[in-house]
Amino acid sequence: MELEGRCYCGELRYEVTGDPVIKGQCHCRECQYVSGGGPNLIFGFRDKGFRYTTGQPASFSRSDLDSPVTREFCAKCGTHTLSRVPEIPGVVILKVGTLDDPKQFGGPEMAIYMCDAQPFHVVPEGVKAFDRIPG
Repeated sequence: MELEGRCYCGELRYEVTGDPVIKGQCHCRECQYVSGGGPNLIFGFRDKGFRYTTGQPASFSRSDLDSPVTREFCAKCGTHTLSRVPEIPGVVILKVGTLDDPKQFGGPEMAIYMCDAQPFHVVPEGVKAFDRIPG
């Protein structure tokens, strides 16, 4: 699979090749903050197949957590392009909305961090749901 994407303003562009290791929706509280309240649709790939082709991202990791997620985003428009999760080393978690063609996602195969889900979050019928990241 080969995908391309960008931030809202176009300052950052990326490409990724390889087979996805995760296709899901994340309901963690952190994703709710950055999404405006809903779950994030995510596509995970091995980081060796990912590269920024235009621009360099800014990044943020919380300093008050033992093992924080690192979020990469455009310093100009603020679009979150991806996350790097310590529990999934060697993988980049792309935000589906940043893909040039989001239809390539096809839909989630799992819903994770359901322990943080809100009553108004919807998980499509037939999608496996997990309290955290499955082993």
